[in-house]
Amino acid sequence: MGYTSRIIHYFIFKKISVEKLSVIKIGGNIIDNEANLASFLTAFSQIEGQKILIHGGGKLATKMAADLNIPQQMVDGRRITDAATLTIVTMVYAGYINKNMVAALQSKNINALGICGADANIIKAHKRINATIDYGFVGDIDTVDTEKIMQFLHTGLSLVVAPITHDGTGQLLNTNADTMAQAIATALSSKYEVSLVYSFERKGVLSAIEDSNSVIPIINPQNYAALKESGQVNEGMIPKLDNAFEALQKGVSRVIIGDALDLLQLLAGSVGTTIQKN
Repeated sequence: MGYTSRIIHYFIFKKISVEKLSVIKIGGNIIDNEANLASFLTAFSQIEGQKILIHGGGKLATKMAADLNIPQQMVDGRRITDAATLTIVTMVYAGYINKNMVAALQSKNINALGICGADANIIKAHKRINATIDYGFVGDIDTVDTEKIMQFLHTGLSLVVAPITHDGTGQLLNTNADTMAQAIATALSSKYEVSLVYSFERKGVLSAIEDSNSVIPIINPQNYAALKESGQVNEGMIPKLDNAFEALQKGVSRVIIGDALDLLQLLAGSVGTTIQKN
């Protein structure tokens, strides 16, 4: 085989041999419904190849704060995190919810490891700086330790990641789970063929929020601008879509948004909303 042929063969082999990685973010009311969460985790356990699950917190943190008379404040769907709230979300997200998901996956023969961003120093962040709003102990991501995550994956572990990070000085930070999923997927996209799924209780991105059948099958930069202008995409969905487009621009192979109970069909591309780069 000549030199040129060997080079061509090398790149063809490299392309074929790239491992697939599924990065799944679960959120919304699915986490609060025991039966639906069990169904989702069963589907997650059936995904072939490497997989990472990033989860939000559902309504439990809000309920616990109310029970403890700790006021909660939300701005554009983001929780203002004071010291008392940080204690609650750490216990709920990185503790109760995370470990229950891990235990459920173990029962399905998935060797899962439950972690947060502080564990093994996989995700470092900084306290959000905003000129007009003090978000408290909310973290914006600085770095993702790709090599450390790959070490876990290559030992046969599936990661279950809670949306708590740290700043390297001992301070934990509450971090948006959608952004966390995008950051992890993006960081690993140079090593794997990454599919990123944002899953929750709706069938996809809806053009009419009250109509579950109004799924927009494809969103690209052109129709996204028009959908925002017309108000067909609600404000709560915009940060998720912005994360999706950023992931594609930074190397993620595909991004799908849809119903957590249709997880395997979402990965197959037969349902939900597919986000396209161009």
